[in-house]
Amino acid sequence: MKRDPRALLACAAVLGSYPPLVVAALWPWPWVFLAFCALSYAAEIVARRRARKLVDLLSSVHLGVTLRFMIREMAAVLLVARTAGTDSPWFSALVLGLFVLHGVRALQTGLAIAHARVLTRLPVLTRNIDGAVEIPPPPPNVLVGYGAMRTLYLDMLPVGGATLDAVLGTGYQGVAGVVIALGLGAAGVAGLLPHLRRVRPLRNRRVVLRTVGKHLTTYRPEVILYFSGPNDSAYQATMWLRPLERIDRRAVVVLRETSMLRLLGETSLPVVCIPSAADLMSFGALDSARVCLYPSNVGKNIHMLRIRGLRSVFVGHGDSDKEASFNPFTKVYDEVWVAGQAGRDRYRRARVGVCDEDIYEVGRPQLTGVHSTGPGLPYRTVLYAPTWEGWTDDLFHTSIITMGQAIVRALLARSPALRVIYKPHPLTGYRNPAARDAHRGILAMLERAELSRSIARHPAGTAHAEPVRHQVVAGPEPSLYDCFNQADLLITDISSLVADFIASGKPYAVTNVAGLPERTFRERYPSTEAGYLLTEDLDGLPAVLSAVERGGEDVLAATRRKLRTYLLGPDHPDAMTRLNEAVDGAYERAARGEADG
Repeated sequence: MKRDPRALLACAAVLGSYPPLVVAALWPWPWVFLAFCALSYAAEIVARRRARKLVDLLSSVHLGVTLRFMIREMAAVLLVARTAGTDSPWFSALVLGLFVLHGVRALQTGLAIAHARVLTRLPVLTRNIDGAVEIPPPPPNVLVGYGAMRTLYLDMLPVGGATLDAVLGTGYQGVAGVVIALGLGAAGVAGLLPHLRRVRPLRNRRVVLRTVGKHLTTYRPEVILYFSGPNDSAYQATMWLRPLERIDRRAVVVLRETSMLRLLGETSLPVVCIPSAADLMSFGALDSARVCLYPSNVGKNIHMLRIRGLRSVFVGHGDSDKEASFNPFTKVYDEVWVAGQAGRDRYRRARVGVCDEDIYEVGRPQLTGVHSTGPGLPYRTVLYAPTWEGWTDDLFHTSIITMGQAIVRALLARSPALRVIYKPHPLTGYRNPAARDAHRGILAMLERAELSRSIARHPAGTAHAEPVRHQVVAGPEPSLYDCFNQADLLITDISSLVADFIASGKPYAVTNVAGLPERTFRERYPSTEAGYLLTEDLDGLPAVLSAVERGGEDVLAATRRKLRTYLLGPDHPDAMTRLNEAVDGAYERAARGEADG
């Protein structure tokens, strides 16, 4: 892994400043001590900001930040002992004051940890449920940030004062620094006490659960969107928020990871996060619900699946020809909802135990805002959106490792005729470091291309540069569908992006990473029928680009119109209507099953 030279320099300064401090104290050289003392404080600040992992590594080898600060304080005590002598009352006061200061800092840090622990161990967190859990405003960041590490820097006052004592021949400045530092530390302790009192009611788990349950019960949810997963997978649940806001039934979102509460997209739906499986399964406020929708197959789904009276429905997070779209685990659900006939056929061919009568075609209501035309710019825009590497190498999921940089390089070679939007999958590099390295290579290529273009158009001394043409989309904004609307052509891998993009009617190309014969490839992956194929040698790329250039022949346009219905279902009734009807149908089937039971 590449390291920032400035980060390495900062860590070297951290380690290298302490031995000279001790030598300068013992000699004694007050001016030398003062210089290295200032260097050590500055290096600590820079290293923490630029080289957090390296600083954490020091802690793992017993050279943590507290020990380093104590070494500096010890060196200051040695300096005073060598200059003023141990018989000086100022020396005794300095030593005693530093000892008490550590006690005050420990108390303040303990209170900050206790406050954070109450909030991180809440049995339930909410969004859009007014008054359910009243979480008071947080303490000032200076009291709790970095695990209250900022209070360590209070020793700058006594250490700096002691150093000035040695330089100037005085004896009181170090003690004065101790007194001020103790006052500030005591103020920090006093400032945290009211915040601890405010969160005290939240320590009672039963009361918190009962309070949230009472507020949610008045809402009487009928449909649950249940989600669990790593932080980078939040998009899988977010894509279902807007459609569920528009159905006739009352929906609620149930999450399992507290971090997901922050990462989930904006919504008007009530959201509850219940980390504990026991709390979830005994949470009575969900008893009114009859349908539970699952966007992904994860281990924690089993906790919700065990709750009686809920009809379980796997909705997924996009239809594709990848194995994830016909996972054998899917047979544990009562129903499986797919976009169109293609989704049904996948399960028929795979024979993974999902009965055909349990499959319902509901369309893709998320695609309502996808446009059928490009952005209308004087140049064409190509969206390169590779999928991630998947859990195993033999599935040939992603093109980013073997083809990604070559694809981007070929596109950049046609600039300024083409604009490139690069949107990698959020999980790129999650499992395979080679994918992460290839991703960084693409970022570097795009950065160099923008720099070269800017210099060519605006030499030194000229006025403002034009806005950057090429774009990297590494976060949730702009959304995937906004990127669709900005593109004239999509280049992607076997993934749900193929089925989603076909709603636009615009041309797309799919990478044949495994190098399969074209007939075999299209038979295995039916969604590629209307797409241009790219093999590792990129021989087909010129034909792909001609489909979007002015006057170019798009020979697959008619095939895309035909394939759209197969992948996404008919245009009438629209997908939102079909989803609403599917929810009503599942709710009624659940009610009948409960009555029959």
